[in-house]
Amino acid sequence: MASPAAAQARVVLRDLALRPRLLAARSQAVQLTTRRWLNLQEYQSKKLMADNGVKVQRFFVVDTANEALEAAKKLNAKEIVLKAQILAGGRGKGIFSSGLKGGVHLSKDPKVVGQLAKQMIGYNLATKQTPKEGVKVNKEKIDIIAGVTDSQAQQMAENLGFLGPLKNQAADQIKKLYNLFLKIDATQVEVNPFGETSEGQVVCFDAKINFDDNAEFRQKDIFAMDDGSENEPIENEAARYDLKYIGLDGNIACFVNGAGLAMATCDIIFLNGGKPANFLDLGGGVKEAQVYEAFKLLTADPKVEAILINIFGGIVNCAIIANGITKACRELGLKVPLVVRLEGTNVHEAQNILNNSGLPITSAVDLEDAAKKAVASVAKK
Repeated sequence: MASPAAAQARVVLRDLALRPRLLAARSQAVQLTTRRWLNLQEYQSKKLMADNGVKVQRFFVVDTANEALEAAKKLNAKEIVLKAQILAGGRGKGIFSSGLKGGVHLSKDPKVVGQLAKQMIGYNLATKQTPKEGVKVNKEKIDIIAGVTDSQAQQMAENLGFLGPLKNQAADQIKKLYNLFLKIDATQVEVNPFGETSEGQVVCFDAKINFDDNAEFRQKDIFAMDDGSENEPIENEAARYDLKYIGLDGNIACFVNGAGLAMATCDIIFLNGGKPANFLDLGGGVKEAQVYEAFKLLTADPKVEAILINIFGGIVNCAIIANGITKACRELGLKVPLVVRLEGTNVHEAQNILNNSGLPITSAVDLEDAAKKAVASVAKK
């Protein structure tokens, strides 16, 4: 069971003339990474699809049970689907804190839609994750220069079970989805299910799109839709300063540059008998102010009993890190042991800054040494 996610004060109602009869093969995966990609709600993803010629169902976004009732009447459909809008997967089998089972419901009666929405909006929805064994997926190699060819789109449509005139419709939608993927700098465009209505229309019945954060400068309208209400407040605060933060259960704060280095630092703390309190990635273009704000975040966490700084200065200037560290220690009042390992650009200047600071900073010669000293500093308490 995943951590309960707050079902935002909105649900989506969609026109569903008939349940889809031909469904795409389902493909889901679980991956633990730093939070690097913009993640939109389903209704936002579907609007992007519709704006780019991809066929989706008619829908309304509502914030109250009364709005849900009125929207259901306006749809005037044979059957309506009501979907809670959260960023977790497995909504259909989730459970609300109100006791309602399922974050996705079908009904032909607008009054029932209103009653269901009342049990969804404002409550928490907990969902299950994907099965460990996974699901078989068909793959198609795409030439990024040529794009999806007509023959490839036809073959993919056939693989998904679309026959006759439906195959041409599906192939057209597949090509539009690929063009959308490129146009909006997406890292993922997922449709599940991709099916057929009773009227013989091929429709995307669901939508999930993730984006490359590095493209924010040219996708401003899309990134303006970002909703951080489901994140921990500390994650949103970190994002304000271009820091990537994930909270963990331990007591040794990790302060690093680069996701790979962050994972290695967490691992070596574990190997030496400690537990990391977080995963904080400074990234490449570090400024002194970022170091200061990172320190504020770490020292504000009551679980943190020691801080391990592990910086490899390839792009990053170690002297900037050192100046940021000393400034933060003086102004914030360092109250926990601090172990620092620096390597790379201007490392000797950085070490001089730390050594001459007069602050209780423990230097380490390498990552192994740093982890041992951090774990030992906590054990002494």
